[in-house]
Amino acid sequence: MDVRLNAGATGPCAGITVLDFSTVISGPMCTMILGDLGADVIKVEPPRGDATRMMGPPFKGELSAMFAQFNRNKRSIVVDLKNIDGQAIAQRLALQADVVVQNFRPGVGERIGIDYATLAARNPGLVYLAISGFGPSGPYLSYPAYDTVIQGLIGHMPIQGGSQRPALIRSLVADKASALTGAYGILAALLARERGGQGQNIDVAMLDAFAAFILPDALLRETFLPSDEWQSLPDISGVHRTWDTADGHVVIMVVEDGQFHGLCRVLDREDLIADPRYASLVMRFVNGQELFGLLDQELRKWPTATLLERARQFGAPVAPANDVQNFLADPQVQANQTVFEVDDAVAGRIRYLRNPVRLQQTPPSLRRHPPRLGEHTDEVLRGAGYGAADIAALRARAVVA
Repeated sequence: MDVRLNAGATGPCAGITVLDFSTVISGPMCTMILGDLGADVIKVEPPRGDATRMMGPPFKGELSAMFAQFNRNKRSIVVDLKNIDGQAIAQRLALQADVVVQNFRPGVGERIGIDYATLAARNPGLVYLAISGFGPSGPYLSYPAYDTVIQGLIGHMPIQGGSQRPALIRSLVADKASALTGAYGILAALLARERGGQGQNIDVAMLDAFAAFILPDALLRETFLPSDEWQSLPDISGVHRTWDTADGHVVIMVVEDGQFHGLCRVLDREDLIADPRYASLVMRFVNGQELFGLLDQELRKWPTATLLERARQFGAPVAPANDVQNFLADPQVQANQTVFEVDDAVAGRIRYLRNPVRLQQTPPSLRRHPPRLGEHTDEVLRGAGYGAADIAALRARAVVA
């Protein structure tokens, strides 16, 4: 990833203008991805700013860590969309935009005059993404939706909790799944526009996006209908667990027979290689309860570092159960530059996660740090054709800030 601040846009979305009305995580992460890929992202914020500006600690000056991780490569303009003059500004900016992204509740866009029908009537090439909790129709249409609400509905929490009470994934994973879904939806619509010349409306429901992301392997027993006869089969989710070692924890995923043989050699239990109960993936799955009990005993005999060294020697897929600090220090993470550091003039040294897409000809880039609230208001308005007197008048009436 090119991390030269203020370098010219080099990504595949260079020349694409994105108007971002979204807040919190799903929309902002989606537009940050487009910004990394070279798009000019204009973040339109209300006078109070995106809510993540206030989510902390930690804070560094005016910048919160939460806002920083989801809003690089953007310009910020403050517009009061409750004011009819503010709505006129948004509509004018949309005339020059390739993409609009919002994550309002259904109906809000129409009330403030920035819905797809209104904007596309004057800009038919517009690609318009609306992210909502439950989509544009249905009984939950008007209900508020956040990451935890979606996680609760999806059906994955009992799997996470195992034999204990249902458990959330302790990450805003439904929001982030929705962001990724929105990003590839926009890229697909831009490609379709290049081929056909028209924009289009895109709806992404967090409910649908997270279900598509998290449930495919959890629905195995529900795949073939009628599903009643499959309910007594072992649950593959039992494989996804941590294992105790003599001094910590590891994770293991053995799929191929050769990997199982390697694990047996790691544990000095080569006698298990010839055991017919574990001769294939299917047999290891059928006899999983017995095998897991045996592995549980054997793994506890070994220090974590020794297990990892032997696993790499014998080709067994074993990894440490790292915390974040161990992840940051991991040699492969450092070799990949998965995390990188750059200086910000106000906040000092900032650590970011790299955009993971490695494009050889048009790599993602870091061109701007996360913007301060309203940092680019005048700049963006001038680009839309507003004169100095117009901007001063709008600022005097608190339409912009």
